[in-house]
Amino acid sequence: MYFEFGPSKLAGKHVLDATFRAYETWSYNCSPHWVDLERTDNISEGTRWPGPKQLNQMGDRYVSAGRGDLCSPEQPNSWIEFNDNPAEKDENLTSTVRALANGKMSRLTLMLRAKDEGDPRAWKRFDKNAELKVWYMHKPGVPTSVGAIPGTGNKAQCRPAKDPLTVTVDSPRVQASVQTKVEQHQGDEEGSLQAEFVMQRSSTDTTSGSWSDVWKDYEPDSGWSPDGTREETTTTKRADGGLYRFKARTQSHWVYGGKKGDLFSPYSKWCYLRIDSTAPKEPTIVSHAPFTECVADDCAANGHPGTNGAFTFKPNKADKDVKQYRWRLLTSEADATQTRPARPDGTAPVAVRPGLAGTQTLSVEASDLKLDKEGRVRWGPPAEFVFKVGLAEGSTGRWRFDDAGPGSSKLTANDTGQVGARHDVILREEAATGWSTMGRRGAGDYALRFNDNLSDADKQVGYASTDGVPVNTQDSFTVSAWTYLTDASANRAVLSAPGEHGSAFTLYYSSAAKKWVFNRTDRDKDSPVYIRSLADAENPPLKVWTHLVGVFDTQGDADKSNDTIQLYVNGRPQGKPVVLEDEATTYTPWTADRNMMVGRSKVGGGYGDYFLGRVDEIATWQRSLEPDEIREESRLERKGAPTNELVGHWDATISSGGKVTESPEDPDDPSSTAFPYRRGAMDLSDSGARLTGDDATALVLDGKSGYASAAGPVVDETGSFTVSARVRLTKAELAGKQVGYRGLVAGQATPVGKESSWALWVEKTGDDIYRWKFGRTAVSASGKVAASAVVEAEDPIGPEEWDTWIDVTGVFDAGLDFTDDEGDQRFGVAKLYVGQFAQQGEDDAGLARPQQGDGALTAGRGAAKGTTGHYLPGDLAKLRVWTGAMTPAQVTEQIAEPST
Repeated sequence: MYFEFGPSKLAGKHVLDATFRAYETWSYNCSPHWVDLERTDNISEGTRWPGPKQLNQMGDRYVSAGRGDLCSPEQPNSWIEFNDNPAEKDENLTSTVRALANGKMSRLTLMLRAKDEGDPRAWKRFDKNAELKVWYMHKPGVPTSVGAIPGTGNKAQCRPAKDPLTVTVDSPRVQASVQTKVEQHQGDEEGSLQAEFVMQRSSTDTTSGSWSDVWKDYEPDSGWSPDGTREETTTTKRADGGLYRFKARTQSHWVYGGKKGDLFSPYSKWCYLRIDSTAPKEPTIVSHAPFTECVADDCAANGHPGTNGAFTFKPNKADKDVKQYRWRLLTSEADATQTRPARPDGTAPVAVRPGLAGTQTLSVEASDLKLDKEGRVRWGPPAEFVFKVGLAEGSTGRWRFDDAGPGSSKLTANDTGQVGARHDVILREEAATGWSTMGRRGAGDYALRFNDNLSDADKQVGYASTDGVPVNTQDSFTVSAWTYLTDASANRAVLSAPGEHGSAFTLYYSSAAKKWVFNRTDRDKDSPVYIRSLADAENPPLKVWTHLVGVFDTQGDADKSNDTIQLYVNGRPQGKPVVLEDEATTYTPWTADRNMMVGRSKVGGGYGDYFLGRVDEIATWQRSLEPDEIREESRLERKGAPTNELVGHWDATISSGGKVTESPEDPDDPSSTAFPYRRGAMDLSDSGARLTGDDATALVLDGKSGYASAAGPVVDETGSFTVSARVRLTKAELAGKQVGYRGLVAGQATPVGKESSWALWVEKTGDDIYRWKFGRTAVSASGKVAASAVVEAEDPIGPEEWDTWIDVTGVFDAGLDFTDDEGDQRFGVAKLYVGQFAQQGEDDAGLARPQQGDGALTAGRGAAKGTTGHYLPGDLAKLRVWTGAMTPAQVTEQIAEPST
């Protein structure tokens, strides 16, 4: 009998003890016989007799039960329990279940069998209700909200080395919120946790000095706190002028079986502060309109995103020489710090423009323009002003295109916008326009298909249009769409607003510039002047989902000289806003009075620039969206979580011959071609790779020359994506490799140079020490490495991970920008999951510049450190790629514990 267990119930738990028990209901006779509990490879739809390979023994029992009063004494049905026997070192059930809980294996498969199957007297029957009982403690997670509390504020800040937080008291307050590794369900016990703080001082009180420990503390002082508790403590007296840094980690405590112990999370990143009693104190923040300060339980919402709030910054009463202020919204991802010189009286009027609705925190610092020990302008501790921003005005149009599927006779897509009249989209030229299952929001979603089902260019005239005008192009507006372009041989219009002669705006691909473009024309006339906001990068990849936004901003006034346009690609502004009158003195904002076009534009009185591919998730607003809102829109959330779309799926378990085939949508029908993204099979190398297996098919790689490859890329890597592989390592081959060897599980090549734009790999980091890694690499035009971001597994690969299947997943979240310890901006964050567990480190693995891969997508080898090779010794079952960054819950539901 076989019993399989998934890891979901054990997520975030450290296993202290485990017992497997099965209910014996029949025995051949009354004499006891040996029963073995064996761990085997997993069962799948491809498993064949005699069953999965046995890996190692979990335990054995010498028993007989289930014959009732046929035996004397009576032998009733009975639970038979297997627990590690300390006297038998080959029994390791607890450590194996611990590995399952830690994500070291995708499933645990246990087999009950007679030790001697050739002896009929040893035959038994067990019920199917076996149980795995586990005693555990909560694994600690990296603490959140780590920072110092400046002055009299209550919001902690963590600053990088280039810009330490100034504290004017000699005993600063620090805080951290303790965490379990996995958030507990409501009602569950939430752990016994404690925060450990460590502080160091620079030997020279500059960032170039050496660092030494000067203070450590634990909170709470006695006892333990549950998950999410914010711990706060005050340091011992520190030196005035000193440069310090501190970090925190969570400690989790357990008591079991007369023993006790502790586990520690990785540390948080370093937070830097400088103590300077002479620096300017916290300034005073005065709000005029429309925002008001939140006090106690009173926090009224005013204004909306994009509203300029009038504030005045005033010096602290103790300061007489404030020369400058700087401020930023702590709750904004897009807003950088801004500065304003003080007037002679020390005050400064400023306009603060929040980018998102909800509660915002304005942080303001004052400076006397004196220099600190590093030669930088010193700033005092920040004052904070908390206020609430009202909801933004909603979309004037939104079209999901989930109204019908392929083969439908429906020609209307409903408008689900929020403001004004509704304007449905009507499909035109039915032979060239239709519905597609390639929907950006995932399985079951649909999009519009345009023209790429036709080879005759004269027939590629499919488009769609609204049945009314969703935006007035003379006033500020924003348009947004997800695009999947399949042909770049000519201009390809996504959206346009036609007038009598031309289009007021067009969002399109330009075959001349080889870039995405958002443009406006100076006037509605033949041969107008085209004013363009162009994408930063040329040659965007084809057959990938890309998010495009075009913004026209009148700055809220009637002065046309400051009107601008701006293109955003995957949530990021492309270049600077283009001032329209600077590009064309004849410019005047004009109103397009025709229905908005989807998939074509109007030029010189005629229509053209027909789109080839898919368009989905179109939206319009009668205002200029803020950068934070655009970034939020690019996440394409559903029920509070970003959506993802499976765009590549190669499955060795259903493959044969010399190719790893793409997975059909129906796993029970290998002949199905319903999975819409047909990338083509992965071809096997001439040697070192084969499709075989003892009980199920897998891609078997020799670690010397074997690999499989297909044409890439399959995602727009300047946006968010997820890649996952189900892999089984062969330790005997890896053991013979030198330290530093990396075996590439999967990777996408860069356009030039011998590097991988992204890769999943296993690396030998020491003698008999191996770790999973996921990384991104950006290269220059010559192929030289310009930036990299690598995240590695917390723990080395354990004995239970060898020769068994494990899901390894890399996530690149392009929407997460941050500033590193050196004060440098990072473009997106790379994350690694082993099984369902996010691997936590002290630092975020951010990429310093965007990178788009091109060329071969490979499994079993890749490019790194200037060479191509790095062959993987092991087996591959599946390789999957999604557009969109998965959350931890989505990794669990869609990869580690899929509903199927």
